Amino acid sequence: MDVQLFLLCVLTFVIHLVGALAYAVRIAGVRTRRIAMSFALFNVLVLLSRASNAFQGPFLSKRIESNLLAGTGQHLLADFQWLMASASLAALVGALAVPTAQRLFTRAVAHFQVHRSVPKLLMHAFAKGGISYIRDAVALPSAHHLEGLRQKIDVPARVIVMNVLAQALLTVGVFASLYAGYLDPQLRVTAMSLSSVINGVATILLFVLIDPALSIMTDDVMDGRVSEAAFRRAVVWFAGSRVAGTVLAQVLLVPAATGVAMLARML
Repeated sequence: MDVQLFLLCVLTFVIHLVGALAYAVRIAGVRTRRIAMSFALFNVLVLLSRASNAFQGPFLSKRIESNLLAGTGQHLLADFQWLMASASLAALVGALAVPTAQRLFTRAVAHFQVHRSVPKLLMHAFAKGGISYIRDAVALPSAHHLEGLRQKIDVPARVIVMNVLAQALLTVGVFASLYAGYLDPQLRVTAMSLSSVINGVATILLFVLIDPALSIMTDDVMDGRVSEAAFRRAVVWFAGSRVAGTVLAQVLLVPAATGVAMLARML
């Protein structure tokens, strides 16, 4: 693995780690009864994810262009597999970090509610007291919570399955389009633009079928109709399905890239 590929893996890891931590924000929002404030603070991390995404695209496109010009693109498939392995690792780390992240977000909400300043919150996070709290907040999922996964959750199984598919499509979308550009270099611009088709399908699944189910459950917890323990179990299932989706993306890469290349020829 060269330095450029390592940097791309780091950027991919950051993008998917931030996405995975969104589940911890929901738990923190329920605990503090400040859902809107929790997501407002989470947007600070979203900025980091979008910055990583902004650099990842050009760097990866440049890598493909350089390999095409040099005639050394035979290892690009392995490069994409490394990138998607980074996404799977980030999703797994994010799932394991949910207990830690929800504690940190809960503390951040309490601090922000008093000082009402994001810069002050960031300064506090990097101060001695903030770093000490981060160290004390580190915790892995407990065995009690893992045993609770055997119990029934208030989210239909089809929603969990659809989340696996949606996360797989989101993970593979851009990579498949870029790899399709390598498979058919004459249509690589068209192939790249078709990434929006794959991501569009995933976005529809998320916004129409998946997020509403989790949002309804979040409101039910706030209203007392669902216990926080049941909500945490559902969040763990969603986090696990995200990991499964990134693994499925590995299997879908070549078929998706081939399909994008065929669609680019048909247009």
